[in-house]
Amino acid sequence: MKFDPFRELDRVTGALLEGRSGLRLMPMDLYRERDHYVLSADLPGIDPGSVDIDVDGQLLTIRAERTLRSAEGVKWLTRERESGSFLRQLNLGQGVDTEGIAARYENGVLSVTIPVIERAKPRKIEVISGESAEAIQSSTSGTAPQSAVDA
Repeated sequence: MKFDPFRELDRVTGALLEGRSGLRLMPMDLYRERDHYVLSADLPGIDPGSVDIDVDGQLLTIRAERTLRSAEGVKWLTRERESGSFLRQLNLGQGVDTEGIAARYENGVLSVTIPVIERAKPRKIEVISGESAEAIQSSTSGTAPQSAVDA
């Protein structure tokens, strides 16, 4: 196997960017679809039992662990798949139903569905005009509409 300086530089840079904590990168996509958000995170080679998702207030935390087994007496030629911990935290903000969050792990991708609360969903506002507006205003204020003739 030939030495590739660019691959080695990429590996070293990645290790430095991961910091001293040993945490691995968890690439993700996040989008809104109708009345919920969908978060998709790449976690290849992860045992689904090691994935831990929790919500504390409006903070969503995803943790996972990858462990690799190796046989004794093996001489590695290349070993690029690392074991370690994954961590990602997101501030959910207002307008989401933290009680309704659901997660699924399939083919190395973790999908988290985050529902939007009813009051944060888009809605249509009816536009009224003329006498209908005066009738609604008087019914909410408790007084009869005044006419320009009375003044």
